[in-house]
Amino acid sequence: MHGKTDTLLVIVALVALWQVLHWIVGSVALTSPADTLARAVELLGSATFWPHVAETGVALLYSLLLAVLGGLTIGIALGINRLAGEVAEPILVSLYSLPKITLYPVILLAFGLGLSAKVAFGTIHGIIPVIIFTMNAVRTIPPVMLRSARVMRLSPPQLVSTIILPAALPELVSGLRVGFSLTLLGVLIGEMFASQRGLGYLVMNAIGGHDVRTMMAVVLILATTAVLISAGLLHIDRRMHRRAS
Repeated sequence: MHGKTDTLLVIVALVALWQVLHWIVGSVALTSPADTLARAVELLGSATFWPHVAETGVALLYSLLLAVLGGLTIGIALGINRLAGEVAEPILVSLYSLPKITLYPVILLAFGLGLSAKVAFGTIHGIIPVIIFTMNAVRTIPPVMLRSARVMRLSPPQLVSTIILPAALPELVSGLRVGFSLTLLGVLIGEMFASQRGLGYLVMNAIGGHDVRTMMAVVLILATTAVLISAGLLHIDRRMHRRAS
């Protein structure tokens, strides 16, 4: 109950700050919360809005699938091979801190315009956090469990399914939560610069047409959806860690 009250207070404070900023800068730069909400309701009721939602949703789904599967595979391999993991970790951290927008010309040359470029850009945003979380999760598995697996001569698939995944699951969920947010960011950036459809395209198109109302409404829809999904993943994450402790 206390946590819900704190969340409500934060929301009220953010809306109040938003309203104050609107009074200061005016509607030319920032629409009010009420006006933005009204425009968001208009968009949600428009038939032309949902194809853009579907486009972003498909790109996000493919990107998440590739980021999670690729991140798990590479992270487990690096976690089991500690020497390779120690060599790869600083490289991954350096790549993680690199502004991904600098890679966008390479992505466009390799994949062209359209869905494939957005998926690639979303994947490179999300895969590295999943790799790092997975690698560190595998490292925390007690060595006796891995030695027992060798004694029982478990095959690599059996080792992963019976020991590594169950033991590392809480950290994997943490990696998925971070990976989701960054993958969504990557997809939206991809849509902003090289797409004719999608929510990122709508934001960029609104900026180009100086349609602040639409821009703010789309951002509000995106932010609300992302926060709700992240909150759900955070709830699962905390439950996993409580069970593991």
